[in-house]
This record gives sequence, C-alpha cells and structure tokens, in this order.
Amino acid sequence: MKNSIIIRRAAMTIAGIFFSQLAAAHITIDQATATTGAYQKLTFKVGHGCDGSATNLIKISIPENVAGAKPMPKAGWQLSTKIETLATPYTSHGKTISSDVREISWVGGPLPDAYYDEFSVHVILPDTPGKLYFKVTQQCEKGSLEWVQLPQEGQNKNELKYPAPGIEIVPATAHEHMHQH
Repeated sequence: MKNSIIIRRAAMTIAGIFFSQLAAAHITIDQATATTGAYQKLTFKVGHGCDGSATNLIKISIPENVAGAKPMPKAGWQLSTKIETLATPYTSHGKTISSDVREISWVGGPLPDAYYDEFSVHVILPDTPGKLYFKVTQQCEKGSLEWVQLPQEGQNKNELKYPAPGIEIVPATAHEHMHQH
C-alpha cells in the first residue's frame, strides 16, 4: 500500500512537471538579445503542436522596421515569402529598397506534437533599441494557434496565453559595429 502511494505521488509530480513545461512551450526566438543594425539569424523554436495535433504550417510576420528577411529552407517543408511595398524605403548597398519580405511561410512537415523543430530567418535588425516582436501563426492538422499577443506596458510576457516571440535589441558598441559588415 505504501509503495502505491509513493508511485502515485511520483506520477503526479512527473505529470505536474510535464504539464507545466507544456504550458510554457510557446514559440520562442532562440536568441534573447541582438545589437541594433545587426545582420542577425533568428531561430524560431516550435516545441509542440495544437492540442496534440501535428504542425503543418509556420507563418512569421516580419515587422516593418526589419529589413532583408531571408528564410532558411527546410527539408520536407515548402517555403514561400510575401513581398509588400514598404511605408518607408531604405538604402542597402547603395540601392533604394521600396519593397521587402513581410511574411514567410513553411508548409509541410508534418511536425508531430511530441517533437520540436526550429525555423530560421536571416534579417537586418532596426537601428532603434527596444523589444521587437514577430507575430507567428501555427497551423496544425487539427486547429491552429496565433502567437500574436504583445505585452502591455509593465505586463509580464508570461501572463499572456499566446505571446508573440520577441527579441531585445540593444545598442551596438563602436567595436561591434565595425565588425558587423
């Protein structure tokens, strides 16, 4: 009898750990910080499907102040980008850029709920420091999740049920800036 109580408690503890990890398994960006104006690889981590259903689409919206987004192809996934006219054109290598990638989609897989994967994008980050968020749509064989919630001033991101993944953009030092290009 005593052993069954210990086993039951252990099972409940393990289940509690599993469910708490599951609740925290949002889509996140692997890099916590990056410097202003950096040419940066961003890795979006997908840790689960939708209520047990496998993921078959990841769509990332690129913020207006992020330039030159180039997605990394993945075996088993069809890649597509949506290019739109920019509200504010920018200059890159002496050329004026008036339209740019605003959305990237990987379709395929599927990525089973029990597995984890990464989707990478190379971007040019804005020159302004601060928190930068990317809205992500995750479609599954059954259902979908919209990772689009942004924290309000003073709100902890962990309070949100479906937070958009974010990265902190910090000022570049003169030394870092010289070695970026």
